[in-house]
Order: sequence, then structure tokens, then C-alpha cells
Amino acid sequence: MKIGVFSVLFGQKPFEETLDYIVDLGLGAVELGTGAYPGNAHANPAALLASDRRLKAFKEAIDRRNLVISALSCHGNPLHPHAATAKAHHKVFEQTVELAAKLGVETVITFSGCPGADAKAVTPSWFVSPWPPEFAKALEWQWSERVLPYWKQTAAICRKAGVRVGIEMHPNFVVYNAETMNRLRAVSPAVIGCNFDPSHLFWQGADPVAAIRAIGDGIFHVHAKDCKLDAANIAVNGVLDAKPYTRELERSWIFRTVGYGNGAPVWKAMVSTLRLVGYDHVLSIEHEDSLMSGTEGLKKAIAFLKDVVISEPAGEAYWASMKPFHGIIFGSMLTNIRDSAEARARRSSRPLTPSA
Repeated sequence: MKIGVFSVLFGQKPFEETLDYIVDLGLGAVELGTGAYPGNAHANPAALLASDRRLKAFKEAIDRRNLVISALSCHGNPLHPHAATAKAHHKVFEQTVELAAKLGVETVITFSGCPGADAKAVTPSWFVSPWPPEFAKALEWQWSERVLPYWKQTAAICRKAGVRVGIEMHPNFVVYNAETMNRLRAVSPAVIGCNFDPSHLFWQGADPVAAIRAIGDGIFHVHAKDCKLDAANIAVNGVLDAKPYTRELERSWIFRTVGYGNGAPVWKAMVSTLRLVGYDHVLSIEHEDSLMSGTEGLKKAIAFLKDVVISEPAGEAYWASMKPFHGIIFGSMLTNIRDSAEARARRSSRPLTPSA
């Protein structure tokens, strides 16, 4: 595994200056935003696809610094009931898929999207309860009439380009946990997978380790971002919280730099389970900690993850191939030691013979 960073953190910096800073920090990978919600400060698909010269220079800037692009990210809502928004986000996605194919990048990241409640809706609707009954009916309409048809068509686009799509599970979108992730994956398991961000699971009360096991080899990319739950506020209001992220003292949870929401044992368990299910790619740091500057948060995240990440290939389990006689010899040694100890104990318990 490698440690990388989502470069939207440096959107105000020039592209090559950002790459130099990433290398100076000792990172080996970069995730680049290509539009929609993350913006495209460092990778504008339309501009790069329009110029072979510009595309070549872009790729060379990454290659000569020995960096890899872990993913191209264009998180958006291609199912938005506002047609112009949906069309714009889908166009960016298509351009990003084309750019990924030209750059040799395997994964494009986005959200599943969230439609309205019906064909006449103008705003997205996210349902988390089956009652009143019209909510359950609307949720099923979303999946059957919008979600599944769109992703069947989009999976075909990705398959043709030789690119996978990593859906980030996120509340307010139809895919927000392992169950909904696997429901969407069933459309095309080889092409549709997961960008696993544990921060969105922590506050829902889900166990990221259990979620990793449930999704398995469907995890295509991983975000390293943490979440801190506020027990006092949760005791009063529960975990659903629509207050602004800047009202930290009042919120039930906030995003934190890795290690400031959950400790090393939790992250080591996640990393180990990722390896168990076959993920050995990049942990891409996404900084969204309102209590730290981007620079400090990133440096602390890197320091924390260096002790957590498993960077070398697994070694040979030599102990599993030991021949049986090793056990027999060892068992015999234990028996001899025990017999000798018992003999010494018997001798020491004999009464002393009086001297003549």
C-alpha cells in the first residue's frame, strides 16, 4: 500500500508546485479532482483532451516525480432532478473516464447520485425510513426508474473505455452504506465498485471493518479520513445532524484528520482487513478537518499512517509449512524436560539416610 493525497486540498496552488510539495512530504500517489463538486484546478479534462501536447506535458510532470495517479475524482450528482445539473455532472464524468483511459488510470471516483422523489421533482430526495408508505414507494421508484437504468448505461461506457468507477458511499445519495453499495455493484461487479471512505460510516454507527468484509474485492480505492463522534451531543440529538460543519461544539460529529477521531488500533484493523480482501493500492488522505489547517492536518495524517499502513508484500507463512517431525521433536523435548523435573522432585522428597 501507498500513502497519497487528494489534491483538492491544494487547489489554490499551481499544478507542478503542488506535485513538488507532495513529493517533498514523501508521498507516492496523488488523487486529482476533475470537476463537479471537487473542481478541476489541477486536471481539467476538457482542456487536456483537447491538446495532445498539454496532455503529454501533464503526464510527464507526474511521471518524472515518480508519482502515480491513484484515481481521478469528479464527485457529482448525475441523477439530479434538475436536468441541467445532471447533464453537466454526467458530461464531466464521461470526460474523466476518457481522460483516465488516456492516462492509464484505472479508477474514476464519483457519487451514486440522488434523484428526486418522482418524475416531477426539482430537488433530490434522500429516504432513510420506509414510513409513511409513500416514502418506500418513492425510494423504489428512484432505484427502478433512475438509479439502475443510469448505471447500467454508464457501466457500459466504463467497460468500453477499460476504466472502473469507484462509488463513494455518502449519506444524501442513494448509495451510503455496504448494503446499498452491493445493490448497485450487482449491475456490473467488474466495473462498479467502491471508493471506501470510513468517515461516512463512523457517524452512521457502522463498523468500517465489517463493511470492508461485506464489500470485499469491490473496494477499488480508499480515502483516509476520520470522524469524531460527540457522545454528549449524540445523547441529546442522535447522529443525524444538519447543522453547519463550522458549529463544531454543537454538532453530533465532525470530520477529523486520521487518528483524531479513532486511534491506531481501529485504523490498523481496517488496513489489515483491506489486505485480507485483496486491496493493496493507495490510502488517499482527504483533509476536511475544520480544527486544523490543511498543512498541519496533512502532515499529522502522514505521520499517523506511516505507522499504520502495510507497505511491503506479505511474507511467506513459513510456520505453516513446517514438517510434522518438528512438532514431534519439540514434543519429545517437552516430555524429557517434564520427566527430568519429576525425577528431581522425587529425589528431593526422599528422607535423608542417617550417616553411620
